[in-house]
Amino acid sequence: MQESRTGRQLTLRHGTHRAVIVESGAALRSYAVGERTVVDGFAAQDRITGGRGQILVPWPSRMRDGRYPWDGQDLQLPLTEPAGGNAIHGLLRWTASRIVEATDRGAVLEVPLWPQPGYPFHLHVRAEYSLGETGLEVAVTARNLDANAAPYGFGRHPYVTAGTAVVDQAVLTVPARTWLRTDERGLPLAAEPVAGTAYDLRSPQAVGALRLDTPFGDLDRGADGRAVVRLAHRSQAFGTDVLLGEGADYVQLYTGDTLPPGERRRAVAIEPMTCPPDAFRSGTGLVRLGPGEQHTVRWGIAPWGE
Repeated sequence: MQESRTGRQLTLRHGTHRAVIVESGAALRSYAVGERTVVDGFAAQDRITGGRGQILVPWPSRMRDGRYPWDGQDLQLPLTEPAGGNAIHGLLRWTASRIVEATDRGAVLEVPLWPQPGYPFHLHVRAEYSLGETGLEVAVTARNLDANAAPYGFGRHPYVTAGTAVVDQAVLTVPARTWLRTDERGLPLAAEPVAGTAYDLRSPQAVGALRLDTPFGDLDRGADGRAVVRLAHRSQAFGTDVLLGEGADYVQLYTGDTLPPGERRRAVAIEPMTCPPDAFRSGTGLVRLGPGEQHTVRWGIAPWGE
């Protein structure tokens, strides 16, 4: 039998809900409700591309030149987005995780981040998944096992679908009061109010021709402390909410315009983040994780409607 290219596959089930978590990087491979696809993921034999479902630690999105200062050091990371001259999406995406717990409705996986060139710090990352009546709940905790304080940020990269062939026909709601204008390398230039711009998605808007690879901040939250990004079918009879809970202070939206043909604009990556791109250099939203300290981010996916 051919072995999976992403390691062990953990299938969670609750009623008609079904999610698959993989050993490679503790990534979310797929999520469906009955015959309805909620997350546009990848097959067990696929190589993960486009960041699909991956955990982005210890930084999300892009870092200019892969270079940053930290406590008197000038550190250089590998440029994993060579065309843009950036380091992108952290260091854990293809690291094998250890499966600590696996049940029908939940899974716990742990991944070590060892000291290495450009990031000489030792972290332990624990990802907890729970599938229930309202959807998938996720908590990711990083603990610093190093003797020195470490810079830290978190992101996640699920591609969410709304039952339309292309995202142009979907309806998007983003409860953000600011967006980050970026340069040609995808790096932030300035935070600006969404009011009066094409990025004001605080009320439901058809995606249409809008091209997004855009960070948003200043999120409005409900009484439960969570901000809700909604991608709905054009009928608005059903859709999916991405729930941004504890620690998820930013969100990046990506309509997949630079993906390979056949994958472009068929889903929206709704990416919970603790900080915007280039935070290791700007310090915006960056967590200083002291020796022995830990940091937890909570987020979730909640399908709704028929």
